[in-house]
Formats: sequence, C-alpha cells, structure tokens
Amino acid sequence: MQDQYLSVTALTKYIKRKLSGDPHLKTVWLRGEISNFKHHSRGHMYLSLKDDQARIQSVMFAGNNRSLKFVPENGMNVLVKGEINVYEPMGQYQLYIKEMQPDGIGALYYAFEQLKERLEKEGLFSLERKKPLPTYPKHIGVITSPTGAAVRDIMTTIKRRYPIVPVTVLPVLVQGERAASSVVNAIQYANEKMDVDVLIVGRGGGSIEDLWGFNEEVVARAIAASEIPIISAVGHETDTTISDFVADVRAATPTGAAEVAVPSIVELRDQVKAMDHRLQRAMEVKKTEAKQQLERLKKSYAFKYPEQMMKQKEQDLDRVIERMAIQMKHLHQTSHVHWGNMARRLRQQGPELKIKEGAESLERQTNQLQKRFQALIQQKKERFYANVDKLTLVNPLDIMKRGFAVPFDISGDVIKSTSEITKGQSLSLKMQDGIVDCHVTDVKEDDNDR
Repeated sequence: MQDQYLSVTALTKYIKRKLSGDPHLKTVWLRGEISNFKHHSRGHMYLSLKDDQARIQSVMFAGNNRSLKFVPENGMNVLVKGEINVYEPMGQYQLYIKEMQPDGIGALYYAFEQLKERLEKEGLFSLERKKPLPTYPKHIGVITSPTGAAVRDIMTTIKRRYPIVPVTVLPVLVQGERAASSVVNAIQYANEKMDVDVLIVGRGGGSIEDLWGFNEEVVARAIAASEIPIISAVGHETDTTISDFVADVRAATPTGAAEVAVPSIVELRDQVKAMDHRLQRAMEVKKTEAKQQLERLKKSYAFKYPEQMMKQKEQDLDRVIERMAIQMKHLHQTSHVHWGNMARRLRQQGPELKIKEGAESLERQTNQLQKRFQALIQQKKERFYANVDKLTLVNPLDIMKRGFAVPFDISGDVIKSTSEITKGQSLSLKMQDGIVDCHVTDVKEDDNDR
C-alpha cells in the first residue's frame, strides 16, 4: 500500500513532463491585461496576465525583455508570445513570455509617447532652455549619413544661400541599432573638439523604425546637453521625432534646416544695396543742408561788415564789464553786512556768556539743594525722636524700674497666666538688676479678673 503514495516532488515533475510534452503549450499567443507588475533588480519582469474571468502568473526574463521598446505597466493591454510550463518549487504552472507588444498600438509608437511624456515633464522641451542660432554662422557642422540625400540637400542649399561659410560633415549611422550611439558620439565630439557655432542633425525620411535612432533617450539628452545650438532635420515634414522636440530649432526637412542655419547672400546683397542707397541719400541731404547753411553765413552781417561787428562786440564787452563791476560791489556790500550780522550773533552766543549763565544757574541750584537737604535732615530727626519716645513707653526695662518683674519657666518661656504655674514648680523672675530663682509654694487666682 505504501508504494501507491507519491511525493509532492514526483507529482510535480510528472505534471511538468506532461505540460512540457504538449506541443500546443510550446508556443502560446495570449491577449490580456497586465497586473502585479514587478521589474526585478536583476532585469527579470514578473507579472500576471488577466481577463474578466481568469489570470495566469507570468515571467519575462531579462534576455527577452531587453529588446522591448516600451516599459510595461499595470493596466496595460498586451499581446504576448510564450510557453506554458511548471515552476516546481511552488507547484504552479506559469507563462514564460518570449515576446510582448502593446495591444492595439505599435510598440515603437507607445515607447515614443512614453519617452516624450517623461522628457517633457523634466523640462527638456521648454522654450526657456533653447539657444538662439547665430545670425551669421562662421562654421557649420552637419551630423548625418555621408551618402544620403539629406547631406546633398543640405550642402547644396548652404552653398547656394551662403557660400562663404565652411561646412564640416560628421558622418554617422542614421539607421539601425548603433545609430543612436553614433549620433551621440558625433554631438559630443563637435562640442569638445570642433570650432563650430551651429549643428544640423538629421537624415531623410523613412518609417518609424528607420527614424528610431533619433527617438532614443541618449540622443535626446546629448542634444539637450550640447553647448552648440542644434537644428533637428529628421525625415519629411510630417515626420516627428524626440530629437525635434529637444533641439533648439526644428526644421521640417534637411533643406529647411540649411535655410534656417544660414542667411541668403542674395538677400544680404540686396540689403547692403538698399542701405548704401539710403546712405547716399542721407549724405546728399546733409551736403545740401551744409551748403545752404554756408550760404546763409556768407550773407550774414558778420561776414559782410566784420569791422563794424568787432566794434559792436567791444562795446558789448564794455557794458558787460561795467555790469560785472556793479554786481561785484553790490555783492561785496551784501557780504559785509551778512558777515557783520554773523559776528554779532556769535558774540551773543559766545562761550563766556554761556559759562557765566551756567555758573549762576549752578549756584542757585546748589543753594536750593542745600536748603532741601537741611529740611529733609530736620524732618528725619523729628521723626526719629518721636519713634524713640514711643519705644521708650513700651520698653520692658523702663517698666521694671517701676517695680515690675517678668516670670520665666525653666525652659525660658515667659509666663503670662497663673494657669501656666503649678505648686512646687521652679521659675525665675527677671528684674531690673538681675534674676531671682523661686520655688512656688502656692498658686492663687484672682476671682475679680483683676
């Protein structure tokens, strides 16, 4: 009978072999909602897949989830591919996920939206951090594929619009797994090694998979950290990447990026011509005004009759000198009166008078203080003598002089009533000139309370 019983381990292994041998459970396609999601520190993902009526424990190991373009979250509906097997220590079956993608939306698009939301919350898209482009760039760096149509469009447009600026192409991979690191290295190299004042980063159009290198977080952070202003020119006008949001300027196409980066030399020449024309007109106006002023000066009285003008000015000078002499005399008199008044006020306010007045005031106050002090002393004496008289009346020594004595018991306490004395008690009498020790032979009380 004992051989009929199996161990838990043996039963679990048997069930596992059964499940492992079922070809229908080798590759399972499931649709469900993620719950209890946990991303372990070692990289493994543990979760439950559920629908309205059931759930299954699932695990996606780090080797499989490393290629995910999005981060799974609780409540997300996903499509998964995996294998059903038994986890022996717990004796439960679970799904081992090999592939996963969002249900109803592409994984790349979902990853794009997740990264966009996170970087926007960090402030990488804010207008305050965007750097202005130089008006007249001295050296332009172009980070793109050296063989694509984008670099040809950029170079052609720059040469047509602003041929005097040098352009350096930093060749990078713009598609594939190594595209992001290639772009990041080029941006860092330009900031550290090159003397460029604007960078154009981009490529031609393509699918979201082709453009994905410009949606990587490392590229976005490299653009944000760049000290050189960056123009993003990725894809066609309808294509949008994370790089477009982070860059200082977004251009719809590579050609548009070149147009934004440099001014048009034709327009600059037209501006110079217009400015030259305005300058010539301004110079002509100034020249005409100067000629007119010169003609007015030639016709003026001073040029026609210089001798009479000199005599007139000499007379004017004499009148001015006379007026100055009169004003100086008046000023002297006024100042003399002013300083005389000042001297008189100073004598009135002189220190000798102040000292004399102060001494007289001090003497008066000293006399008043002495009188008040004498009166206060006399008042204190009278009060003192009155208090002495009062104390004398109640002084027990004076009372004893009139024949009275004060009795004390053997403890030294004053005896105030016959009720405190008993027959045969010893006591002392304090008299004026000494103490008498006594022995009580009898105690009599006064019936009349006298």
